[in-house]
Amino acid sequence: MWPIALCIGTFVIIRIIHWGYSWRNPKCNGKLPPGSMGLPLLGETLQFFAPNTSSDIPPFIKERMERYGPIFRTNLVGRPVVVSTDPDLNYFIFQQEGQLFQSWYPDTFTEIFGQQNVGSLHGFMYKYLKNMVLNLFGPESLKKMLPEVECATCRNLNRWSCQDTVELKEATARMIFDLTAKKLISYEQDKSSENLRENFVAFIQGLISFPLDIPGTAYHKCLQGRKKAMSMLKNMLKERQAMPRKKQSDFFDYVIEELKKEGTILTEAIALDLMFVLLFASFETTSLAITLAMKFLSDHPLVLKKLTEEHEAILEKREIVDSELTWKEYKSMTFTFQFINETVRLANIVPGIFRKALREIQFKGYTIPAGWAVMVCPPAVHLNPAKYEDPLAFNPWRWEGVESSGASKHFMAFGGGMRFCVGTDFTKMQMAVFLHCLVTKYRWQAVRGGDIVRTPGLQFPNGFHVQILGKN
Repeated sequence: MWPIALCIGTFVIIRIIHWGYSWRNPKCNGKLPPGSMGLPLLGETLQFFAPNTSSDIPPFIKERMERYGPIFRTNLVGRPVVVSTDPDLNYFIFQQEGQLFQSWYPDTFTEIFGQQNVGSLHGFMYKYLKNMVLNLFGPESLKKMLPEVECATCRNLNRWSCQDTVELKEATARMIFDLTAKKLISYEQDKSSENLRENFVAFIQGLISFPLDIPGTAYHKCLQGRKKAMSMLKNMLKERQAMPRKKQSDFFDYVIEELKKEGTILTEAIALDLMFVLLFASFETTSLAITLAMKFLSDHPLVLKKLTEEHEAILEKREIVDSELTWKEYKSMTFTFQFINETVRLANIVPGIFRKALREIQFKGYTIPAGWAVMVCPPAVHLNPAKYEDPLAFNPWRWEGVESSGASKHFMAFGGGMRFCVGTDFTKMQMAVFLHCLVTKYRWQAVRGGDIVRTPGLQFPNGFHVQILGKN
């Protein structure tokens, strides 16, 4: 009996050792990038999600760059990943979208955003949805939305100025959500029996967390928040379908018309996932950027002075000072756009952009096996001292004379390639209008908070509380 047990035990131990060796040394037809695959099953997931307070390249990335170079391998949530901090490889990945690479995110991401979310769709279906979104956020639509954005901003700033303090991240998120939800689905919290945004708040708190779906964890709360938000959106869509409007007035109306078309490729599930992603993306990232922008202005008086001068000059040129902001005035905000670029460069709200290799790829002597994930790392690009002098310094003047309306090898705050964020212009418009209304009519002072934590996404754990006062 003992010899049999001993043989079985030895066999099990050998299998475990072999499995561990295979995990750490994946098979490859060529030369894999250097790196570590971490522990079996876990990989280096815990290290990747470890909180840090640095505004520099995330420690997880920086330590491995110093050890292995700009291209290295790891394993995140059970998936082998090649991490790229190399500008040439990043550019190559974006340019080869749909040919050598396709958009990919971990299974946990698709659980959160839906199996049919726009980030997980490819080819014709992706282009179709992108054109739908451009119908809402394209230049002509934004021109019409400009007065609404200004009106909403002025209304909220006026209300905040009547309060002792305001927590900026929460306040701006609410402002943008209310505006976007009204444009997308004609949702107004004051007229609804259910609070749609509350479900998004629960969703956000667990969005970038360790994917452990157990009651009490942030990830579980995230999934529950999505479930409730999706249920509300589905009920709203059903109500609208039951009582269609005579005139198209929001994105829901547009979606319903598309669903009615004969031979349409749009399904209700895809439409709802799209609506969910648009609502989330429109307010969460922009509110983070605005909060960080005000923190930068509080810390850099010369930047605030220059920004204020630009916007006061706009008012001085008007025949009627209190008239609405025009599209021409908006497009003239040269320093403002430099300020926005510098803010999002340092914000690095998106810590990684994922793709999947569709076939085996050779690059700079390394092999990326077919099926492996590739993570482009924007923070490493934006904080590269070879491109940006004193990269951690906040310096909007570094963008003077630089054309930066799109993505490049050295700037990818809004993604790159064919998946360049279609909401980029909407985000910039909201930020520019907010800054215009703020610096021309108000002054403020930081009260408390403003600390930054990355896990790895940007967060303000203590908020950023400010007191806003009218200038006159």
